[in-house]
Amino acid sequence: MTVFFSKKCEYGLQAVLFMAARDEECVCPAEEISKKLNIPKEFISKILQSLTESGIIESKKGKSGGFRLAKHPSKIKLIDIVDAIDGLDSFNSCVLGFPHCSPDKPCPVHDQWGVLRTKAYEMLSSETIDKFKEKTLNKIKI
Repeated sequence: MTVFFSKKCEYGLQAVLFMAARDEECVCPAEEISKKLNIPKEFISKILQSLTESGIIESKKGKSGGFRLAKHPSKIKLIDIVDAIDGLDSFNSCVLGFPHCSPDKPCPVHDQWGVLRTKAYEMLSSETIDKFKEKTLNKIKI
């Protein structure tokens, strides 16, 4: 379990990285993504729908249908996927859930968490998914 992302977002990141590790023209059926990543098919189908609506992936209908990236992997940042699924509220809200947490009225971990949150946002905003092909292939047997 991660501190930052929902399970849905984790799976969305994995699915997009999986598609990026495939041949560019490869269309991946939801069932294949489900099996390779060990994600329930109904759950990954809903996630793929969200990613399609956001323009990160596209769907192809029919017998040889499935999903593929809507743009080149060098044009998709990790933050785009996070935004499409979880939104960016976790980068603006209190990690402990205190209302009105701010620099003027900080929660107990405000300063330390703020540094980590900023670094995470910067990393996710600067990294494109094309940089992770080999690492993804090492985690998933395609």
